[in-house]
Amino acid sequence: MSILDKHAYIERNATLLLVSSLLVVTIGGIVEIAPLFYLQNTIEKVEGMRPYSPLELAGRNIYIREGCYVCHSQMIRPFRDEVERYGHYSLAAESMFDHPFQWGSKRTGPDLARVGDKYSNEWHVQHLNEPRDVVPESIMPSYSFLKDTPLKVSNIKADLTTNTEVGVPYNQEMLDNAEADLKAQADPNADTAALLARYPKAKVGDFDGDPNKVTEMDALVAYLQMLGTLVDYSSYNDESGYR
Repeated sequence: MSILDKHAYIERNATLLLVSSLLVVTIGGIVEIAPLFYLQNTIEKVEGMRPYSPLELAGRNIYIREGCYVCHSQMIRPFRDEVERYGHYSLAAESMFDHPFQWGSKRTGPDLARVGDKYSNEWHVQHLNEPRDVVPESIMPSYSFLKDTPLKVSNIKADLTTNTEVGVPYNQEMLDNAEADLKAQADPNADTAALLARYPKAKVGDFDGDPNKVTEMDALVAYLQMLGTLVDYSSYNDESGYR
């Protein structure tokens, strides 16, 4: 019996075709899945990445709470038009501490993966307070209430602790200093040496324009200002990684 005859025989026999298909899928599944049980991490680490600081993490929680992900993605695809508009395409390692990640595919507003340092704190506050003041054609709602809402800091240690349960490498020093680090990052007069040692490249200062209190606006702007700023793309080679 030739190969074509065998192929035709299998196609005419529904039971044999089903069993053969299941066998092929099973073998393929084992080949794909089994190695994952022996790998600690499937994401190639990139120099510069670190866990979110307590203030950035609080801001990220607000970002998710307010549904910002519905209109803004955080994933620049490796296409010329996206790279020219937004910057270097996103790397998997940039989301390795995100639970959940904010990749997305819907863009009513621009992608925010590289928005950090693109605008001043004042611009972000004005934009969040009344988007049409800085972008006349914007359909984004106002988030002015964030500036009047004190940030709840009492549960930030618990938040970091919870993240350690899903693999974020916060150490005991970070957990013990969580509340102090959060307040220091939003205080332009604070001693931030220890904060910056724990969280390199963290943006420090009065984010919302009112140094007398820490608000949800402080947290959200701190989060936005760090997006895309941790990895040095000037030394990154697309083919082989860092030069």
